[in-house]
Amino acid sequence: MDGRDFLEIGRQILASQPFSVWLDAELIGFGEGHAELSVPITDRLKQQNGFVHGGVISYAADNALTFAGGSVLGTSVLTLEFKINYLRPAVGEKLIARAKAVYAGRSQATCRCDVFVSDGGEEKLVAIAQGTIMKVN
Repeated sequence: MDGRDFLEIGRQILASQPFSVWLDAELIGFGEGHAELSVPITDRLKQQNGFVHGGVISYAADNALTFAGGSVLGTSVLTLEFKINYLRPAVGEKLIARAKAVYAGRSQATCRCDVFVSDGGEEKLVAIAQGTIMKVN
């Protein structure tokens, strides 16, 4: 399967997730062992201080981790667990979550993700996450 096939399959899966559609999330990169997800920042995604809500940042990390794990385990996967460290408040135009599979066995993959905020073409790291993705069947 070439990179375009991976990306098209990934985009179909993302489009089947109502919450991802509501967030206007977009899979902008996807291949064996890696995934890149983008979420445009709108006022509805901010908390009371004007920063992107931590739950939205967690969503981006979790979904990117799951896509990265699914790219090596198959399409039927779930997040078994994940941890996130917030590094700075996110203010900008969009979130970009870049995840990669660090290790993959037959039924689980350990993945890590860096979440950036992009503003005027400049990216700043706002969070790092690590998770275990498991094969469902």
